Amino acid sequence: MLLFPSASLDSWFLLLDSFFLYLYVMKVYGITNCNTVKKALDWLKANHVAYEFHDFKKLGISPEKLDEWDKKAGYEKFMNKQGLTWKQLDPEVKESIKTSADALKLLQQKTSMIKRPVIEKDGFLFFGFDETAYGGLIK
Repeated sequence: MLLFPSASLDSWFLLLDSFFLYLYVMKVYGITNCNTVKKALDWLKANHVAYEFHDFKKLGISPEKLDEWDKKAGYEKFMNKQGLTWKQLDPEVKESIKTSADALKLLQQKTSMIKRPVIEKDGFLFFGFDETAYGGLIK
């Protein structure tokens, strides 16, 4: 048994509480200046939903995370071909996307092409903002 004499019982409960909150908190991926992300974050705050925010622009996205999303939903679900980033790509780059590996490599380089926000919680994965879907998540 390890003893830490400087830690009070209250501080241990606070630490455990923080740990469990981390385990069950929603993770939101996006870009802070995206209007859809702003709407989603405002909705989460208004509904008192705890979340951790991951900013694609500052933190990037790992190949493992993109692969996980691809396995769960398929890259077509979160590769935004309606946005400016896709539209500004050279036609050769667009045509070179033939496999999920090609798409995921491009998405890691150009995170602005990921449909936002991405919501993860307890196995739930959602791309975009939809109040009805979010409402079902917090019940």
